[in-house]
Amino acid sequence: MVDKNTENKPRGGWLSRFAPGVRKIVSRRDTPDNLWVKDPDTGEMLFRTDLEAALWVTPSGRHMRINAPTRLKATFDAGRFESIDTPDVPEDPLKFSDGKPYRDRLNAARKAAGRKDTMAIGFGKIDGVPAVVIVQDFTFMGGSLGMAAGEAFVAAAREAVKRGVPFVCFTAAGGARMQEGALSLMQMARTTLAIQELKAAKLPYAVVLTDPTTGGVTASYAMLGDVHLAEPGALIGFAGPRVIETTIREKLPPGFQRAEYLQDKGMVDKVVARGDLPKTLGLILSMLMSGAARKAAA
Repeated sequence: MVDKNTENKPRGGWLSRFAPGVRKIVSRRDTPDNLWVKDPDTGEMLFRTDLEAALWVTPSGRHMRINAPTRLKATFDAGRFESIDTPDVPEDPLKFSDGKPYRDRLNAARKAAGRKDTMAIGFGKIDGVPAVVIVQDFTFMGGSLGMAAGEAFVAAAREAVKRGVPFVCFTAAGGARMQEGALSLMQMARTTLAIQELKAAKLPYAVVLTDPTTGGVTASYAMLGDVHLAEPGALIGFAGPRVIETTIREKLPPGFQRAEYLQDKGMVDKVVARGDLPKTLGLILSMLMSGAARKAAA
């Protein structure tokens, strides 16, 4: 029979003196939410540290999207580069709202991405070749092309001309930024003119197409390079596959608008794995710069 007077009393004895410490040692620790990453192709759970060491390329070969800082570090020798500020532009010139003010969307995107807009610029050496690199970050409003992105591209191209080095652009975009209307479409012409300044200075312009590169970006600076490289499996096109299928009411060929398909059709010069990009870029830029120097000497 249980004594009601002692039923709710804590247990005594030597074990009770050690219990709090034992509970502290073996207590359940919260597992970080981002410790594991799911492979989009196989569903396999991948250890995040291993994935970062592999430059976010899964064992199945999927080249996952990476942000601008990761891209710049992976491109330049030993991950060292000089960061170049992007120019400031007027914000929300059209006072646009799509249910949420554009200014609020910008602030939220900046907080999430940790930068002013989609573009990031760096100067350093790629396999020993000095170059200016601009990276379009898809994590910032889908890499959309707006005034800030266009102004950054022009500034980066002019920086390459000023330093007398090649210019490399990593593209990733869902198209023009609708909140800026015609002002965003104007950047297609402005970036094209900036590329002409590079050509006038006889400096190489190389493009690396990453997943995805679509819309007005594809219709402008993404397809105006002296050489076009692409990462494996990257989606590259103007309109998306579903839009095309709905329009023409036909099923598209397997792999349509993917990097490998476009290489077969001559739209992409070479598909290069992410880990091989610095060496490949360095070799190409070195050859193009040597050719430009020989022409100048002649």
